[in-house]
Amino acid sequence: MNKTRAIPRVLHPAHTRLGPSSPLKCYHALRQAFPPTRLSHLAPTACASQCFHDWTLRPPRRQLFQRGYASSRAAESTIKHTGLYDLHIKHGGKMVPFGGFSMPVQYADLGVGESHDWTREKASLFDVGHMVQHRLSGPAASLLLEKMTPSSVTALPNYHSTLSCLLHPGTGGIVDDTVITRLGPDTFYLVTNAACREKDLAYIEEQIAASDHPSHIDWQVLDGWGLIALQGPLSEEILQNALQALKATDLEGSEVALQKVYFGQCKHYIVNDPSSSVDAAPIMVSRGGYTGEDGFEISIPPSWTPTFTQFLLDNAGPDKLRLAGLGARDSLRLEAGMCLYGHDLNDDTTPVEAGLSWVVHKDRRTGGGFHGDGVILRQLRPVKEGGTGPSRRRVGLVVEGAPAREGAKIMATDGEEEIGHVTSGCPSPTLGKNIAMGYVKNGMHKAGTEVSVLVRGKKRKGVVTKMPFVASKYWKQAAGTSPG
Repeated sequence: MNKTRAIPRVLHPAHTRLGPSSPLKCYHALRQAFPPTRLSHLAPTACASQCFHDWTLRPPRRQLFQRGYASSRAAESTIKHTGLYDLHIKHGGKMVPFGGFSMPVQYADLGVGESHDWTREKASLFDVGHMVQHRLSGPAASLLLEKMTPSSVTALPNYHSTLSCLLHPGTGGIVDDTVITRLGPDTFYLVTNAACREKDLAYIEEQIAASDHPSHIDWQVLDGWGLIALQGPLSEEILQNALQALKATDLEGSEVALQKVYFGQCKHYIVNDPSSSVDAAPIMVSRGGYTGEDGFEISIPPSWTPTFTQFLLDNAGPDKLRLAGLGARDSLRLEAGMCLYGHDLNDDTTPVEAGLSWVVHKDRRTGGGFHGDGVILRQLRPVKEGGTGPSRRRVGLVVEGAPAREGAKIMATDGEEEIGHVTSGCPSPTLGKNIAMGYVKNGMHKAGTEVSVLVRGKKRKGVVTKMPFVASKYWKQAAGTSPG
């Protein structure tokens, strides 16, 4: 059958506007922004989550599949800014290139180690707007996701999320790690890594085109949308107070009650600042994060991103909330045992080798049907049961002496045999030890196994250690205690 070429639609900021008579407001905003000839293809479609009216520009189909990625394919050398760039400069952010964006590595008020400790003790706010936000919808969206990933997205309840991996056909190698959130029966929200943007967009385009029903899949890239991560034991208090001050309600008009939103769940809220000319808008609040602390990731329409972020900071005050950059984010995620794509994960590594077997959900282990299932399902079965098992495994390490950095060789203690390599490493501000993660050959992965790590030409004692290095503090329903 003929396969059409899919491209993502990039939402214009006007699509996010809400208020009295919101459909008309969206429509008139677009009439002012685009010529009438473009508006002949304007079609209103309600988001399955009913979080906002998605007034989508729909060019004729023949144009849709002839154009490029709209504005998504910027030159590799072009450094972009998130919607919070000016805020970073205002607060003394030390900016560095990262994932194609100019991002803060730290701020003037706190060093990297101090910012790390602040997050563990109080709360920090991270700009993660460089990451790519997608929305996949349509009758064939779940089938596509279950082909690209080993997750049971059809069984995922509405407003719940799962960590997953986009997989290469045949090999089962990881194209990228992603968080998938179900917003409705046929609507899903995904976040992927900025550094993998071009690869991921090409991959998803190819997968849609190769699917049985490409016309039944609508793919949007939410370019320009903000994404911030509020992390730390005071996160719930800070966000609850801020949303109450903004007179936020959920989509049913109920007051905000964040204590009922658990790890891996999300909720939409409508926020309105009476002192601002910015229209009311929906934000999506997801409980989780990349630090091991309780916290939230918040997706924000473009027009609200600077306003909402600054309001969070001002409403909480500097005694509770500070901005944090890439430096603290990296040491926090390493203490939490979390992977960074391009370092701890890559195209040649499977979820089983990466210690992410749990992303292969139970029903997928029997039915398969995802890319690389032949390789991955054999790796999940031990040799004695007819499988192959993985040839290598991701492990945590505590290393004596100098910290082991990416690329350091891991050696057996009883000889010169190289058994693996370090993929991430740093001193742990929380533990006061040098921690690392890396890959070792199967059989050398058990906790307590002693190894040698080659650091600056000298062998250092290392011990394989269970991860996370620092216990996670996620707010889970079964825990029965309030975070913080």
